[in-house]
Amino acid sequence: MQRASRLKRELQMLSTEPPPGITCWQTEERIDDLRAQIVGGVGTPYEGGIFSLEVKIPERYPFEPPNIRFLTPIYHPNIDNSGRICHDALKLPPKGAWKPSLNISTVLTSIHLLMSEPNPDDPLMADISSEFKYNKHLFNEKAKKWTREHAVQKNK
Repeated sequence: MQRASRLKRELQMLSTEPPPGITCWQTEERIDDLRAQIVGGVGTPYEGGIFSLEVKIPERYPFEPPNIRFLTPIYHPNIDNSGRICHDALKLPPKGAWKPSLNISTVLTSIHLLMSEPNPDDPLMADISSEFKYNKHLFNEKAKKWTREHAVQKNK
């Protein structure tokens, strides 16, 4: 019961006061299966891209973090080819930083920030991480190319 009422409140907040560059909504009538979109930040290799994410809410929410993954391919040291995201806020302590006071909006905002500021010291993709650290120009070129190929809406 607590989960459903909290989710209703959070979805209401996300629709009336969405964080900048982020939208989130429920799919069909399932309150525990959400979709989100994050707009690539200005001045990042993801600029101009719209990235879709899947947000699954566990039974024990808010005592467990939501399961979030990218549906849109993205070239990033902290996001793997399956769209899984390496971020403290998505893991329970002691390894993670999830706490029930966080919500979907704050987690999506922190993912948006992670897109702008990758953490190469805690990578999911070691090769992309070392490219980010030691050949930033090549990393930016590849990330821009992936954004153009996968995240830019093509007018038909």
